Amino acid sequence: MKFIFADSLDHVDPGYDFLRDRYAEARVPYWDDVYPHEIMGYAPYDGMLVSRGIVGGAVVGGKYTEAQAMRFRRVGAREFLRLDKPAFTNLPIFGDCGAFTYHKEDRPPYTPEDTAEFYDDGRFTHGCSVDHIIFDFDESLSGFDGGTDNARHRFDITLENAAEFLKATAHMSRRFTPLGVIQGWSPGSMAEAARRLVAMGYNYLALGGTVPLKAAQIKACLRAIRDVIPSNVRLHILGFAKADEIETFQPFSITSFDTTSPLIRAFKDAKSNYYLPTPSGALTYYTAIRVPQALENPKLQRLAKQGALNQEQLVSMEHHALNALRAYDRGEVELEETLDAVLAYATPALMGAPIGELPGVKAVEELRSRYRRTLTDKPWKMCGCPICTSLSIEVVIFRASNRNKRRGIHNLGVYEALVRNLPCRSEFDDDIQVSGDQGAAERSAHGGVVCSPCL
Repeated sequence: MKFIFADSLDHVDPGYDFLRDRYAEARVPYWDDVYPHEIMGYAPYDGMLVSRGIVGGAVVGGKYTEAQAMRFRRVGAREFLRLDKPAFTNLPIFGDCGAFTYHKEDRPPYTPEDTAEFYDDGRFTHGCSVDHIIFDFDESLSGFDGGTDNARHRFDITLENAAEFLKATAHMSRRFTPLGVIQGWSPGSMAEAARRLVAMGYNYLALGGTVPLKAAQIKACLRAIRDVIPSNVRLHILGFAKADEIETFQPFSITSFDTTSPLIRAFKDAKSNYYLPTPSGALTYYTAIRVPQALENPKLQRLAKQGALNQEQLVSMEHHALNALRAYDRGEVELEETLDAVLAYATPALMGAPIGELPGVKAVEELRSRYRRTLTDKPWKMCGCPICTSLSIEVVIFRASNRNKRRGIHNLGVYEALVRNLPCRSEFDDDIQVSGDQGAAERSAHGGVVCSPCL
């Protein structure tokens, strides 16, 4: 299985000043910032995915600026993502249409023809057909039964587009690999979509619409799909939200999947923000310690306006919490003293009231317990990745995007190693290029275990 990272301009300022919380002087975003594979010194993934909906353009506004979108089309995905260095030139670059960005429309805003041109202009290695996401799902339905009128409408559109996309890419087949996207409202309908896509001529399928599904439901879909397609047909899972359970999906012969989960959880999960591998190879999770910026946090500003705490107090408490954490990391302050300083500040920021007004509140005690575990174990000292060795305790401080994204990049490295060390199924990997001996050597130098059959 290959882990493909779905990028959304996830880069960081390499010159960020963590003590003063300031960007590097004269920094120009994108041009001066670095991608995960640049700051880590190796790619913490087996490839990258870029959604057309993220890039944007005249039809749909995306996350890229107009200048970035134009440059992306001009120089291609590899140069734009800075994957044109020798260590990264063989990493695959997947593209999809970002169906969620137009899910409210009656029809996708893109045509199969202009999407094929988008992939070809961007010099992608793999491109997904134009799909229309189906949110309905009923695992109890048999075969091709059920499905609302809207779901069947989207099903038909997705397959019609797939057929046209295959025709539009016929003369481009040596430049990138087309993937037919599966959408459906049940395991049976997804299996029928897969059967039709294979009949059209696709030998690489992408399962869409899985984000809201539970792991057991996704497995039911994969089981139904595998029952009706040849064993040599490759499968990709789009937007795989159950990435932490990937080892349980091995029986379904998944060739690749894309996810942002390891990076996103660094700052969107309430508890599991920092990944660390266990001796068994599984993951354990730690809670990052929240020390928000006093003059920017909404709950703290609300308390200041109410007179519960003034801004001078908040700034003082913020500095005290940060200083205590850094002193603890140097062995100069005891654990409980550090926890007291952190919770005195974190509690009002998270719960909207000073800690003195919340005595015995279960949520406060739970927070203290999670923070105590993080500080006691000092997981950042157990990791040899470039992020942790350079930042030390700063990597577990939940505060602004440059710390939070760096923690997410650390998570990518841990997760990539977990996926790489799963038992290989190299017979399904023929069409997925990886980073080669040089990239493998660099990962190994940072503590990664190289799985030679996949290279």
